[in-house]
Amino acid sequence: MTETSDETLKAEIRGSLGQLTLARPKALNALTEHMRSRISERLWAFARDPQVYAVVLQSESPRAFSVGSDVREVIGLARADLAAGRKTFADEYALNWQCECFSKPTVPLINGMVMGGGVGITQFGTHRVAGELYSFSMPETLIGLFPDVGVCHVLARLPDQVGMYLGLTGRSIGRAEAYALGLVTHCIDSQHFEAIKADLADTWPVDTILDDRNQDCGAGELHPYRALIARCFSAERVEEIIARLDGEAGAQKEWASAVAADLRRRSPLALKITHRHIREARTRDLRETLVVDYRIAARILEANGDFYEGVRAALVDKDGAPRWAPSRLEDVTEQMVDAYFAPLGEGGDLVLPSREEMQKARA
Repeated sequence: MTETSDETLKAEIRGSLGQLTLARPKALNALTEHMRSRISERLWAFARDPQVYAVVLQSESPRAFSVGSDVREVIGLARADLAAGRKTFADEYALNWQCECFSKPTVPLINGMVMGGGVGITQFGTHRVAGELYSFSMPETLIGLFPDVGVCHVLARLPDQVGMYLGLTGRSIGRAEAYALGLVTHCIDSQHFEAIKADLADTWPVDTILDDRNQDCGAGELHPYRALIARCFSAERVEEIIARLDGEAGAQKEWASAVAADLRRRSPLALKITHRHIREARTRDLRETLVVDYRIAARILEANGDFYEGVRAALVDKDGAPRWAPSRLEDVTEQMVDAYFAPLGEGGDLVLPSREEMQKARA
């Protein structure tokens, strides 16, 4: 079965439940252009079908819901045709907006890793269920990219600068922390997923189904470090964040030093783009954030720089030794970062319908 076949995204209706199943387990459900197109098509069909009461998104992989977009596919398309590469980003962000505007309950059943584009198709629905192996991360700065798919809108609104910490470092968190932060709505072990689907197929109220099975997972793993994160990641410059981490003393010195080391491995340009994007997303709605996502992504593809190099080092040659340009944070100027956020010119920016237009389109 080829990876462009419909078998990488399975869709069915079971009673009053629409089901979408990511079925590319060998690639940990890295989302291809074809898979995103199929998800969009099926969401429109479910929205228009009076039989469908709710929609479940799930994974066939025991290890991951989705590790994000297939960035090697994106780079391959962009190298052959820059417009085709840019279109993959435009289509992905349009799908994220579609998920936000979807008019029926959505219940992603997330067990294992959810990263990047996988977050983009689960974060903006009505419910988000975390199984026992749930692990959230936005690791894009490690490959010279930035947390896109509208996630900076979410990260900007997390308490104690945790969103800035997650966006810059790319570190993962488990379901207890995700629940405390509101990134998931329920913590339910995967052994209950089949029962949830059976109840949804019988049109039981979603909140009742999930609330009755929700469990207390305790404090999140970042709880002991919240004050440190707030203190360090509130800095106005990435260089100052690292300096504050380096200056930590006492019981949390080792943890702070490890975080600083993580930051130093990331693309300096991607770190500064991400830092600004999260700070500015505090005053943007999701639709506006996605438009800015596209501006940045389009210019990253045009630059033929850190994104291509980061994917080479992490996923192609796998040598773990990217050659970032610039190689130092202090060499990334404000003017360089400004260029990534500037409008793309006449006809260049991503245009997303209003929420009202999206609702009308389902008719």
